[in-house]
Amino acid sequence: MPTIREATFQLLRELGITTVFGNPGSTEETFLKDFPADFRYVLALQEASAVGIADGFAQVTRRPALVNVHTNAGLSNAMSNIMTAYLNRTPLIVTAGQQTRTMQLLEPWLMNVQPEVLPQPWVKWAYQPVRAEDVPAAFMRAYAVAAQPPAGPVFLSIPLDDWDQETDKIAVVRTVSTRCAPDPTRIADFARRLSEAKNPVLIYGASIARADGWGSAIALAERLGAPVWAAPSSERPPFPETHPLYAGGLP
Repeated sequence: MPTIREATFQLLRELGITTVFGNPGSTEETFLKDFPADFRYVLALQEASAVGIADGFAQVTRRPALVNVHTNAGLSNAMSNIMTAYLNRTPLIVTAGQQTRTMQLLEPWLMNVQPEVLPQPWVKWAYQPVRAEDVPAAFMRAYAVAAQPPAGPVFLSIPLDDWDQETDKIAVVRTVSTRCAPDPTRIADFARRLSEAKNPVLIYGASIARADGWGSAIALAERLGAPVWAAPSSERPPFPETHPLYAGGLP
């Protein structure tokens, strides 16, 4: 039977995730053992840097990126950029090792005592699998939750003795929709109000950029002849700043 490690890496292959960004420690050694030749591990000098690199990678590829950090203090080091990824709506699967299941009752050194609490509220979902055999399926759910709008980081805590366990359960790869649409009735009402407005002003947010909506946003502004303001603290430019209708960013 395959090990949890083998089953998980096969799932990641099928999901198209073959790059791992990280700064590991002793509790991640069993994950890294026999690391597959077709995977790439991008080593950062600190956990926050690993998350930041993965954030940029995920934004460019528009797919969830996998991050591997050290347990407890390592996850704490990563939290500033996990928060940034959450505000950026960036899909990340952040993983950290955990002490062995047989030792957890003793709360030994380097144990994350409350792994599902520590990264809150800056992750969409945090989980430590109840059983080793649940690890691959947990990765599948993590991928789905991270990718579904609004996208964002998720966290998995994996006990270090789980990876060598054998399993006869193979996680089923699910399709994940990354699109959502507004209510057509509300859109029709919005269009009517815009067409009747005498001096409309448009405020665009970062979701336009995330959805590759610049073309439609420009067309709407030009048809209305309306000035465009960028919403406060937009993490991505929603409208070209060189366009004559661009009025600036709201404070």
